[in-house]
Amino acid sequence: MAHDPHNLTDEMNAFLRDSHLASLTVMRSDGTPHVTPVGFTWDPDTATARIITWAGAKKVRLLAEAGGGRAALCQVDGGRWVTLEGDAIVTADPEQCADAVTRYGQRYSPAKDRGSDRRAIIIEVDSVLGRA
Repeated sequence: MAHDPHNLTDEMNAFLRDSHLASLTVMRSDGTPHVTPVGFTWDPDTATARIITWAGAKKVRLLAEAGGGRAALCQVDGGRWVTLEGDAIVTADPEQCADAVTRYGQRYSPAKDRGSDRRAIIIEVDSVLGRA
């Protein structure tokens, strides 16, 4: 079922706050998908998903080489699932990375210090599918 990313149900927003991992899918230059497990956070006010990572991660390299691109996050727990899709960018901006790390710590646990190696993937979500 399709949902407006700026107006998700209370149940869906609660599910996106629960401590679950998700699969992140980004595309390789040859058009094949790269899928990897990630922790992420969801901001319902801005319909933005954030993933913390580091400079050498394959997902970072793929998005950086392409100058950004489409990405999908899929979180599943039994019959409950949500897929968030949108345009993704990678940033090394210290303020954006610090914000992503803080949000990650609130949802999961404090993140390792990556110093200047820290990167954040920011997804501006424009499509949501799921059932929670």
